[in-house]
Amino acid sequence: ITGGEIKAVGITNQRETTLVWDRSTGKPLTPAIVWQSRQSEPWVALIRDRGMADTYRDITGLQPDAYFSATKLAMLLDGDPEIRQRAQAGEALFGTVDSWLIWKMTGGKVHATDVTNASRTMLFDIRALEWSQRLLEDLSIPREMLPAVLPSSGFFGETDSEALPFSLPISGVAGDQHAALFGQACFAPGDAKCTY
Repeated sequence: ITGGEIKAVGITNQRETTLVWDRSTGKPLTPAIVWQSRQSEPWVALIRDRGMADTYRDITGLQPDAYFSATKLAMLLDGDPEIRQRAQAGEALFGTVDSWLIWKMTGGKVHATDVTNASRTMLFDIRALEWSQRLLEDLSIPREMLPAVLPSSGFFGETDSEALPFSLPISGVAGDQHAALFGQACFAPGDAKCTY
C-alpha cells in the first residue's frame, strides 16, 4: 500500500472509555476505565446529593450516570493528587479512545475529539457546543486536560511517520452509534438504524 492509494484516515470508537496520559511522553498515567465500569457511581451519587442532576441533564442532555466519562475522570483525579496537580499544570491529558488515537497517530501534535464523543462525556454543553465550565468546576476537572472539540468531518491533523509510513490527513471522527448510522447509509432525513 502506498500513500496514493489511501486518501485519509477515519476513526470510530466506543465513546465513554476514559484515558489519562502524560503530555510529554504519551504514556498512560492510569488504567483506561471502560464505558461499562460502574466504579464511579459514588461520584454520581454526590452529583445528586448536591442537587445538580437537573443541571447536568439540562446542559448535556444526559442523566448523571457512571456510564459517562465525567465521573470516571473525577474519580481518577480525586484518587491521585499527583495526577490532579499534573492536570492543573497541563501535563496530564484526558480523552476518550478517539482522542488517544489522534494523539498517538499525530505524534502528540493534536489533542482533539469530535462532537459525538464529547457529547457523551457528561461535560459537554450540547447547545453552546463547548466544554461546560460550570460542570468542570462542579467535578473539579481542570479544563487544561480536555481535548479541543472539532466537527466530526473536520481536519484532525496528519499522521506521524511512526504511525504510518506516509502522512495522511485524519479527516473523520465519530463515536460508535453515530458512526454506525453513516455505516448503514442513513443519509436522508427520516432514515434510521437500530443496534442490537
